[in-house]
Amino acid sequence: MRLSTSNKQSNHSDYIARASGPTQQHAFRNGPRIVAIETLIPHDIMAGLVLLRIHTDAGTVDGTPVIGHGESYYIPHAVAATLHDWMARRLLGADATAIESHWRFLYERASAFGARGCELRAISAIDLALWDILGQLTKQPIWKLLGGPVRDLIPVYNSCGGPSYGRRPKGSPDAQGWPGHGDIGKPGPLEDNYNSVYHAADLAEELLSEGYTAMKTWSLDQVYLKSGGHRISWPDLEQALKPLHDIRNRVGLKMELMLDGHGFFSLPAALRIAESMRAIKPLWMEDIIRPDCVDTIADFRNRAQVPIAVSEMLVSREEYRQVLIQKAADYVMIDPTWVGGISETRRAAEFAQVFNVPALMHDCTGPLTLLSGLQISASCTNVTYQETVRAHIKTLYPLLIDEPIKVEKGYIALPARAGLGARLLPELFSPDHPNYRITRL
Repeated sequence: MRLSTSNKQSNHSDYIARASGPTQQHAFRNGPRIVAIETLIPHDIMAGLVLLRIHTDAGTVDGTPVIGHGESYYIPHAVAATLHDWMARRLLGADATAIESHWRFLYERASAFGARGCELRAISAIDLALWDILGQLTKQPIWKLLGGPVRDLIPVYNSCGGPSYGRRPKGSPDAQGWPGHGDIGKPGPLEDNYNSVYHAADLAEELLSEGYTAMKTWSLDQVYLKSGGHRISWPDLEQALKPLHDIRNRVGLKMELMLDGHGFFSLPAALRIAESMRAIKPLWMEDIIRPDCVDTIADFRNRAQVPIAVSEMLVSREEYRQVLIQKAADYVMIDPTWVGGISETRRAAEFAQVFNVPALMHDCTGPLTLLSGLQISASCTNVTYQETVRAHIKTLYPLLIDEPIKVEKGYIALPARAGLGARLLPELFSPDHPNYRITRL
């Protein structure tokens, strides 16, 4: 099996990829073969994204080539390198329908040196693409392949990011920004981050008029940037939570409220925040403290006296197991393109159900993350909410996918299209793009 890899900057010499024992060999037998792996980092749209297409020799279904689509977010260049320089050796020439075999093989090889960063993000992107291929081959949406529907509509909430969240700041040499340090935005339509701070009650009424009955704000970010995460003064806290009180005063309990702390605060500051949040009656508080120490999270949950959600920052079933065993969460939040794709997200969500802890699907990152969360939400009874960012759905995602995502009356309908429910726009994958790369069989 001979592979070749190329991008705009370089043309690497061919190399031979050798099989690695029986687990490698059996993956090459029964289904259509994987013949190319293609990536693109759309730095001019969402700089943290890496987009993946997996090409097969399956020909066409209903006139469309069978190509799987996937993505992940953060450290995109490292993820792309992992895909092309390492994981391609397993995938190229192999059966595109051997989803579980590829997942387990790549995870076990990566766990030999730690599979918590770009390796698991790369596995996530691959897993989405392989499920997408299987859906196209069978002409079924993925949720049907996962066991069929458990609901007719998927409940969503609006996370208050704006059109600039995740985008490259204009004129900035730093294309990616820093995780959790989002731009507060500016006045204007869909500037939900800005409006959730300065016009929160108006925003709540606007969202209610569109059918949303739940919203999540990030109003603690500015407190952290001002004073750090170890202390928070009462005046600063009062100012940070004023938007939530304004919403309660305007619309009462018609709107469910959630507060995301982006993992910025240590335990003493987090407990002060929790004390002040009790009067607001949040649906949950999320990542007020960073999930480094499960013992501390459990202590915080026991003392907070408000529901606690933990956390898309967890990136393995083992980490979720520890949180659940130690009773550290009222909800578990899972990101399909960080934790290991649709396969691992489904396993984690069902594992949480054993503990009677509902699961939440995360998306502040990309359209295929949202679509994969919808596939799991449609087929897993333990999922209670899908996160959405309406500003992304309306302004950024149409630049990336060929199928609009529609939120109506606070719900998204089950995806009807075969596979993930949308395709990445093929024109994005131009060899002239500086962040394009392809590795072929």
